[in-house]
Amino acid sequence: MSEPDASLSTIGVLILGGGEATRLPGKLELDAGALPMLARVYRNVGVGRETWLAAKGSYPPALDALLPIPVAIDRWSLRGPLAGLVTTMAQMRARWVFAIAGDAPLVEGSFIDVLAAERRPGDEAVLPVHDREGKRQLEPLAALYDRLAFLREGLPVLRAGGGALRTVIDRLKARYVGVAAARIFTNVNTPADYAALLESMRP
Repeated sequence: MSEPDASLSTIGVLILGGGEATRLPGKLELDAGALPMLARVYRNVGVGRETWLAAKGSYPPALDALLPIPVAIDRWSLRGPLAGLVTTMAQMRARWVFAIAGDAPLVEGSFIDVLAAERRPGDEAVLPVHDREGKRQLEPLAALYDRLAFLREGLPVLRAGGGALRTVIDRLKARYVGVAAARIFTNVNTPADYAALLESMRP
């Protein structure tokens, strides 16, 4: 059996838009360059691809109108991003899926190409890593996954009551790709994060 094609045209996109956002409620609706943050992420990486949104419920009409993609509601509540990934991947068709956080508006579609070019036969995940304050930082929510392999390992973890994404990654045949431009992984969790994002987006 030949290896699945991981070219850009066949990679699906899964946007995680269902976090609790307790430190910055409504953050996915905040402006991120003339668009709400969640819509910016979709425009950056999802247009022209099989793209799904993992969510916990509905969005305000103004935001929903900017997201012409199917929404998968988490099957497991309060299990973090793993629940959204597994619930949504179970409904997708693409063999390879790029998973991206809905509050990461600096990741561009070209980054999917970068990860796809690093994939080798036998890989089940391609994950970016970078240095942050002298420590190795993994970015599992800006990563490429073999959808069937992720479901194979993720479903048992959830059914056993777990919810740690790293547990699933450790069970996959993962390739780690060093990325020097760590700025693209900026995400927004607090008002200070949002202020820093706006400053970084100034022309």
